[in-house]
Amino acid sequence: MDGFLTRDGTLVRFPPHMSAQLTSAVRPGDVVQVSGWRDAGGSFDAQRITNARSGQQLVDQPPPPDARPLPRELRGAGLAPMSAQGQVAYVTTARRGEPDGVILSDGTVIKLTPPVAQQFAALVRTGATVSAQGYGTRNQYGAALQATSFGSPGNLTQIYGRYDRIPPAP
Repeated sequence: MDGFLTRDGTLVRFPPHMSAQLTSAVRPGDVVQVSGWRDAGGSFDAQRITNARSGQQLVDQPPPPDARPLPRELRGAGLAPMSAQGQVAYVTTARRGEPDGVILSDGTVIKLTPPVAQQFAALVRTGATVSAQGYGTRNQYGAALQATSFGSPGNLTQIYGRYDRIPPAP
């Protein structure tokens, strides 16, 4: 888990290393107070999240500098093939405000890169019906996938091909 939507439609993002703390301190429907920074796309990067009922606070404490990152070959180990289809309820944005994914009306998150989202501008908008395949996770908090194919239902476009199929740069 790396974010949530507030009732007023604001996307609150936080680093994945805060996920376990957040899910133990805040439940869906809880009132929270969030402090941090709003980015160009209107999303909020949380520095501190406080549960208004319990008063419990979570503060972003980055991992220590000497913490070893997960080896590259294990980074996708927990991901499974997934597909999703539905109506776009929310368009997510990257730091500069450019679209980088969607949240469907059932809460499923479909992640794209900004260049890919720009290629699908007619679909990366509220109300559009989209379909995606990729790799992700599903748990009691919802589902999220990084799309490898995206488009309208019945008309998926493969986003990433094999490296040997990428045309040479002009």
